[in-house]
Amino acid sequence: MDETKLIDFIEQVSGGTHLRVEEDLGSGFVRLRSEEAERRQAKHDIRCVEDIVVEMLRNARDAQAQTVYVATTREAETRLLTFIDDGMGIPANLHALIFEPRVTSKLETMVLDDWGVHGRGMALFSIKSNVRKAQVVCSAVGLGTAISLEVDTTVLPEKADQSSLPLLEKDDEGRFRVAKGPRNLLRFSIEFALAHRHAPEVYFGSPSEIAATLLEQGHRQVSNETLLFCDDASSLPVTQRLATSADANELMLNCALVGLPISERTAHRILSRQITPLRPLYDLARFGSLRIANTKTDLARDARGLKLAPEDIEAFAREMEKAFELLADRYYLSLSDVPNVRVKGDAITVRFPIEKE
Repeated sequence: MDETKLIDFIEQVSGGTHLRVEEDLGSGFVRLRSEEAERRQAKHDIRCVEDIVVEMLRNARDAQAQTVYVATTREAETRLLTFIDDGMGIPANLHALIFEPRVTSKLETMVLDDWGVHGRGMALFSIKSNVRKAQVVCSAVGLGTAISLEVDTTVLPEKADQSSLPLLEKDDEGRFRVAKGPRNLLRFSIEFALAHRHAPEVYFGSPSEIAATLLEQGHRQVSNETLLFCDDASSLPVTQRLATSADANELMLNCALVGLPISERTAHRILSRQITPLRPLYDLARFGSLRIANTKTDLARDARGLKLAPEDIEAFAREMEKAFELLADRYYLSLSDVPNVRVKGDAITVRFPIEKE
């Protein structure tokens, strides 16, 4: 019997935990032995900023997050990234330890996905080793997490084109996938979102756009009574804390506390809805807000008739989807896709694709 088989046999007989764990850190976190961490060797290391986005999204997914917010901006050669999620959270005493090698909460749940092996306790360590600054801004058990990173792009590169949208196409089963486009931060985020249609939802944008989104969603999720009697925003989930902001100054301060640095002027713009909340990346694909291959443009080209801007057609389609809920409730119907809005001549037609049972 070779050494690997012998170790596997011993683990099966004894439970094997002591062979894999160097230290029990409490609250479900452990430090793996070097051998166990090496066994979970990932297929690739952190080679670019885009790799960081994938690893952080995987971390949020494995923490059972239903929603992940990626806020990013670049100042000269510095890329700033903040990841906020509504997952399980991290105990306060482990905020620094999670960036050390072989520290993981996934002793029994190593994950093999489209991006390789995840769960060996090296992802955050690898990220911290490649960036200028990495810190848990805020997190607590059951309240989600906010992690901020500061990257020197002269040391860890990123794609030069960070503004282009990828081109999407539908596969034989009608699911979206990325056909082509620069392998930038947005593309990596979209690919992750398309691979996880139901959870977690991924939002991607600037710090101000993420702040506007969190504020809007927080107001929907938190009752007025809770906000009225909330003396400490840190008692709420991280994703709901901006909702406690009474004015622009409080919003600016609360944003800073979750890793979203904005100015007071920007806070005023958010409160006055000059900055529009984001939609999930998967929904953007469904509604055609991303570039779709082999489809007719939604902008009417008939010079003799009505012309509508794509963003107006998209907004109208969203309203039609809401209106369809009346029939959906009464006749047990459901849409298989977003309502299809067409403009021809002087007529606007809406087609509601109904899902077959």
